[in-house]
Amino acid sequence: MVEKYKLISNSFSMLVNRLAQSITAFVLTAAIARTLGAEALGQYLLAYSYYFIFVGIASQGLKVLFTRELAHEPQKTSVYLMSGTWLQLIFSFLSYGALVFVVFLLPYSSKTSIVCYIMGLTIIPFALSNVTEAIFQAKEKMHLIAIATVPVYVLRLLIMIWAMQLKYGIEYLGAILFFSETLILVIEWILITRFVKIQWQIDRVLVWNIIKNARTFIAIEAMAVVSSRIQILILSLLGNEFLVGLFGGIVQLLQPFLIIANSITVAMFPRLSKVVDQGREKQQRITESFIEILLTMGLPLFLGLLFFGRDLLIFIYHPTFAQGSLALSISAVALLFLPFIRTLCYLLVANHYEIVNLREVVITTTLGSLAGVALVSQYQLAGAAIMSLLMTILGFSQYVYFTYTLLFPLNFWRIFRRPLIISTLMLVVFLILKKINLDFLLTLIIATSSYILFFVFLTIYALGGIHVVLEKILRKV
Repeated sequence: MVEKYKLISNSFSMLVNRLAQSITAFVLTAAIARTLGAEALGQYLLAYSYYFIFVGIASQGLKVLFTRELAHEPQKTSVYLMSGTWLQLIFSFLSYGALVFVVFLLPYSSKTSIVCYIMGLTIIPFALSNVTEAIFQAKEKMHLIAIATVPVYVLRLLIMIWAMQLKYGIEYLGAILFFSETLILVIEWILITRFVKIQWQIDRVLVWNIIKNARTFIAIEAMAVVSSRIQILILSLLGNEFLVGLFGGIVQLLQPFLIIANSITVAMFPRLSKVVDQGREKQQRITESFIEILLTMGLPLFLGLLFFGRDLLIFIYHPTFAQGSLALSISAVALLFLPFIRTLCYLLVANHYEIVNLREVVITTTLGSLAGVALVSQYQLAGAAIMSLLMTILGFSQYVYFTYTLLFPLNFWRIFRRPLIISTLMLVVFLILKKINLDFLLTLIIATSSYILFFVFLTIYALGGIHVVLEKILRKV
């Protein structure tokens, strides 16, 4: 019961954190598109992409390693905090230097380059905060992450919108991002001192061991972040900032699902790491249940974007974004495969098969980039969407194959049964809404309410029926 409570609490905390991040990013994207236009949005997203890539290289691999090691050896928390922070500081400075060098060499306008340099400074505080967050995750205190981040995300959004209303440009938004992440770092250090005794010394042996053990994780995360942003980079070089803005707006519509998926799988990771020694059957049961949950959200969303994607682009952004409707429909197909990718990559790491993840991102990024150059140069925006989908399918195929050969086969019927039921019900709703052609906001409200209703009924049925659920509730009361 305690383990269940921890999982629910941690999942909810990470969900709140990621939802706040997703919603504020979504609102900011829409605000930039409406206030400054698609080209300015493209500059912001391009700068954010370089920041995202280089901060991922500098910190994400270490974060995964810290989380796994501290989940097994919590007594080393104090040592990891100081030594890990020192190592992370060095990595972040090197990473920022690499960002400046790369952007300087590429043929961007001076304004776009300056935005990249300013936003890139955020690598330093964000990378350092990953050390404290890894400790929070390893100790299953994810609520502290939400306490430190969510209020700052909201405050940052309000300040950015206010700055745009005062006619400040994109470079000022980059500066606001830097100062907000610095504030998060300060808050997390204040919180961590409540339960971790600070040892003001650096264990050089531990640092060297971290570097050796983290090489695979760093390589995996480096390839993964490049893979996640390669479409925007290719579009910026073979197209222009306007197309980057359109594609970024499309990708942003999928972010709520990705944020929820990441939150659930991050919360699942410590639990998977702990049950590795308890047999494959228990791992399989946990893995399949998480994929099923994610598909229950992803499959109906895919259908909804097929029916109403164009209307959503116009409603959220601007009529000029309607030309991205085909690219949105193509990108939405990835929602069928992402639940498997997000879950199975953590499953393999928990079983110390991180080398498989490295192979996957190398193969996917290499083949996807080669195909992407041809597709984007020929089809521009649609080519970027096809490239993204092909890379998702490549990743899905590899993860399913290696899970089957190294661990266990997945029961696809058990995974897809409930998502197919709720998607069939939603398909009927979408067909009716398309036929009667209501105002889009009303359509959105009806579709969302229908999904929630179907999800609740299906959950009650899965738990044994309304009588069983009521009995459980009354028993707890």
